Parts: sequence; C-alpha cells; structure tokens
Amino acid sequence: MQLYCESLTEYKRLKTKVVNVGNLLLGNNHPIRIQTMTTTDTMNTLATVEQSIRCIEAGSELIRITAPSKNEAENLLNIKNELRKRGYTTPLVADIHFTPNAAEIAARIVEKVRINPGNYVDKKKFEQIEYSDIEYAEEIDRISERFTPLIKICKEYGTAMRIGTNHGSLSDRIMSRYGDTPMGMVESAMEFLRIARAETYHNIVLSMKSSNPQVMVHAYRLLIKTMDEEFGEIYPLHLGVTEAGDGEDGRIKSAIGIGTLLEDGIGDTIRVSLTEDPEFEIPVCKDLVKRYSRPSIDKGKVPEIISLPYNAFEYERRKTFPIKNIGGKNVPVVIADLSKIEKITPKDLERIGYTYNETLDKWKIGDAAADYVFTGHQILDFKLPGTLKVIVFPATWQQVTDKLKYFPLFADKGYNEEAVKSEILNFVMIDCYNDETTINDYTYLDQFANDRGVVVCLSSTRTNSMQAVRRMFVELMNRGINNPVVLLADSNGQTPDEHLINFAIETGALFLEGLGDGISLSYTPAAQLDNVQVKGRTYLTVHNIFEFTNNTAFSILQAARTRISKTEYISCPSCGRTLFDLQETTAKIRAVTNHLKGVKIAIMGCIVNGPGEMADADFGYVGSGPGKITLYKGKEVVKRNIESEVAVEELINILKENGAWIENTIV
Repeated sequence: MQLYCESLTEYKRLKTKVVNVGNLLLGNNHPIRIQTMTTTDTMNTLATVEQSIRCIEAGSELIRITAPSKNEAENLLNIKNELRKRGYTTPLVADIHFTPNAAEIAARIVEKVRINPGNYVDKKKFEQIEYSDIEYAEEIDRISERFTPLIKICKEYGTAMRIGTNHGSLSDRIMSRYGDTPMGMVESAMEFLRIARAETYHNIVLSMKSSNPQVMVHAYRLLIKTMDEEFGEIYPLHLGVTEAGDGEDGRIKSAIGIGTLLEDGIGDTIRVSLTEDPEFEIPVCKDLVKRYSRPSIDKGKVPEIISLPYNAFEYERRKTFPIKNIGGKNVPVVIADLSKIEKITPKDLERIGYTYNETLDKWKIGDAAADYVFTGHQILDFKLPGTLKVIVFPATWQQVTDKLKYFPLFADKGYNEEAVKSEILNFVMIDCYNDETTINDYTYLDQFANDRGVVVCLSSTRTNSMQAVRRMFVELMNRGINNPVVLLADSNGQTPDEHLINFAIETGALFLEGLGDGISLSYTPAAQLDNVQVKGRTYLTVHNIFEFTNNTAFSILQAARTRISKTEYISCPSCGRTLFDLQETTAKIRAVTNHLKGVKIAIMGCIVNGPGEMADADFGYVGSGPGKITLYKGKEVVKRNIESEVAVEELINILKENGAWIENTIV
C-alpha cells in the first residue's frame, strides 16, 4: 500500500476487513454507513425510541445510545424491544466510557459496543508518570485481564465493537510515553486491538477522533500505516471530528476532517458531531457521502504520486517566497469574488468585512475582512479601504491608473503571451490536469517558475479536484518552484450545506497538508440559490451569498488552524449523559464571547467529554451534576460545582482574570 491509501490521485476505497453489525455490513467497499447518537436520557425509553425513529427515518443506519452505568445498559433491552416492536431493525450501538460492567451487559443486548481505550480501564488523573518497560508491560497485562471478558462476550453473541480513541482522553500511561500526539492515539487503540486479535476476535471498527482536524487526519493515516505494517490488513474505520460545534463552523470543521480522509478513499462509516438535534446531523452526512457516488467524466489520468515531498503524518507548511502579503510566513489571504455583481458599491464591501462611515469618511476593517477582491472587468469608482487590493482581468488592468491597488489575473499560457505585466504582483490561474492541457506537459510552469512577481492560482475542473490540485503541488515542489499558491474552489451545490462541504473539502484538505497561501471561493451558477427557511437554516440568495462565502473562507482557515480570525467553540454534540441544555448554553456563551478572537472555549455536557476531550481548549465549561457547572482553565479546575444560573458570568470573570477578555465595542 502506498503511504496510507490506495491512490493519491484517483478515488479508490481503502481495502478493509468486513465487519458485521447485526445484519449491516461495514468495510471492504460496502457503502459508507451513516450514523448518529441520541441525546435523550437512556432511562427514558419512550423518548429514546422516538428520537431514534426520527434519526432512522432521516437516514441513519446505526443508532448509538449512551450507557454510562449498569442501569442504562440494562434498559437498552427495553429500547431495542420497543424499536423492533414498531418494525425498526436498525442496529444499536452502546456508548461506553468508564464502566466495563456496563459494556459486558450491553454486549449481550445490542449489535455493537463502543469503548474508549483511554478510560475503559485507565482512569485519567492528568498525572505524568514515568513507566519502565517492565511496568508498562504489567499495565498492558492489567488491561488484557479487564478487557478480555468483553471480547469473549462479543464473540459469543456476535456483537461488533468499536475501539474509539479520543484525542483528549488519552490515559496518563499513553501520555507519559507518547505525549499528546497522533501516535499516542494510535498506540492507545493498537494496545486493545492486539489483545482482541490474540483472542481471534476481529469484528472490530476503529476511530481516531479529535476536535482538531489536523490531529484527527494525521492519527487516522498513522493508524492505517501501523495496521498495515504490523498485521498486513486494515480494520474498518469510523470517521468523525469530535465536539465540532454547531451551525456553519461545525459543518466546516467536520467536512474538513472527514472529507480529507474520504477523498483518499478512507472511511467506512461516518458521524458528523453537531451541537444540534441528532436528526440534523444526517443530511450533512448524506451530503458528504454522495460526493463519492458521482461518476467521473474526466479524460485521461492524473499522473500517480510515487512519493510525497512532504510528511503526510505531520503538519508543515510548504515553503514559499513572499510577494507582498502572500506566501512566506504570512497567514493565508482571502480573495472575495465579487465579479458577479453588476455594479459594485461601498455597500457590497460590508459583506466582506468592511464598513464605511460616511460621517467620518472612514472604513472600519473587521477581523474577517477579505484581503483582495476580484472584480473581473470592473474598475471601482469609489475610494477603497487602505488595506484592500483589487484583482482584475489583464485588459481591465491596463486601463487603471493606480497600479499599486490593482493587479492582473492571467490564464496559465496567457501570462507568457501578454507583453504588459505588473512589476509588483501578477496572478496566474491553472486548471490542474484539465482536458485542454496535455496531462504530462508542464512546460507552461516554466513561464513563471520562481518569478518573484507571480502568485499561482490552482483549481481543477476534474471530478476529484482536490487530488488533482494536490498532484500539481507535488509537481511544483519536485521542480523546486516556490511561488505562493492561492486555492480556488467553485461550488455548484444547491444548499448552504452542500457549498460548505464542497469548499471545506476542496480547500481545507489541502490547507491541512500545509499547502496553500490563500483562498478564493465562488459559485456556478449563483442563480440557483433560493432564500428559503428549512428547519431554522436559511438557504442563500445572491444578496447574502458574498457574506456567506467570505465567512466560509475564514472559517475554513480557522478550522485548518492556518489563520485565526474569531473565537473557537469546542462543543460536544450532547447525549444521554448531558447535564444541561447544550444548544441553549452554547448559544448563550457564544453571544457574550464571540468577539474574543483566537480564544478556544470548550462547552461539555458531562465529565466524559470534559476535561479530557477538550484538550485543545483554553477554557472549559463542563457539566458536573444536575444544575452544576465546573469551570476550567486548560485542564485545571478553577471553580467547581457552581450554580448553572451564574456559570456564564463566572466564565467571563475567569476570562478577565486570565487576560483573555476584551470589551465588545461593536454596537
């Protein structure tokens, strides 16, 4: 196997073992299965059944239900019987964390159990303990002794198992040897997998979840490589970005993490973990999966990648030289495409982060303000904000007088053919491996190779556009061409979710690889967008599409951890363990903290998801009992068991005490 997937240039599903979850088959080219998790109290049989039915009818092929203790595990039988009585045969999955005895009960009832190797036997104490090799081996023996009974029950009852590692709940033992790393996540799962294989139990699915898409993607790739090298075979993989949050940000973060792997044929089942009702997760899953059922109409093959000129298991940004504020050590720029507006006015710039005050005759620049604007053939007839620059077609550029504000955009071969060019900055577009270009003809790259005035703009009209653009990056790197690159992506989706997914996958996947110095998003055709309310979410019109696109670009960069422009919320999707209304609380916290650029706040429903699983957060708001909240700074408890009515105010006080608070000056 090449690195971590079957092919880096065309879509091929990764070959994995087949797993039976009841009558549902996973892996080895069976359809990518969609699942979700209930948010009701597991002891409330009727509520859990009704919510499960809503999810099943929405398209969920597996339903996961929390079983935090013996009582909930036993009640899974009542839930299952009621669902079967109503004619629903969808497999059920018991979600287990700290209670092996609950897992052993559930494994006799439902079709699958999920365990977290970080807390199934080990207890997280946030202690750094040094283990000798002998002591470490003794710990593995202890795990084997406690884990083996569950394996034997699963074998007897034909129950499947997911060994689900979470980035934030690695055991102290793993942390002491591997640190808070993707390799630590992999080894956490491999310890349990080796024990299961020793018992000849193979009905296993694995997952490597994190709220950080970079960590998540690297962990899955390392897991595949490790299984292949050690066993010569790969178990099916469940994909998900844990605590992705809600709304557009949750969808973008999930699409980047899950989509990056799906693009390379990795993944046999997925869940999008949103802080919303679980049935709303299913349409997003469907939009993700359907990308990989579309027929390819491409002519010719993209040349194979034999080896990568960068490390696919660690993040390192591609080295480029800077041109103005693009490339080098600059954060990626955002280019807003306003070329479809017939007559651009100062009001239109409000949609991309600029607000004009007529009285003061000044522009206010927001944190999510585009760096460049593409206007096509238009020369703007008003004074621009000082930082904003304009990109136009070459013929239009020749007409402008201000060559410090305006810069030309050339087609690939057009740059060489044009006699007049900017002495400062030129943009050159390449449609990677399209039918107009001979697949292996790279002579046009020599036109601008290491030209200190050229920023390359890469896109592809091929079905698997991300892979084609990645292949062009490999060519640039192999040839020592260090020009900065802007990623262009075009979406022909019909809904906001489809656009978010298309954009997030086609650009976010590359930013996770360290590839890309800018982003520009557009639509084909914009006229397909309708202003329709569907389940509380607004579908787009041409009037708000530019604000949506600009915000999406910044959200992609934030989710990929390449440019921070706003507060980040690590919010769990809720489940039967949740001790407060997550959606309401998340909205309340967001309303008072959304101006704190770069601050990461975790909002966790219970101790299972916090503090361990909010490993990436600066501050945490965690349910610790009915009506009680515990507040954290990092992994340290700051205030314990305070009343939920005052918890948001107390969170603000902690932010202030730690220098993370600024007053919101936006009226």
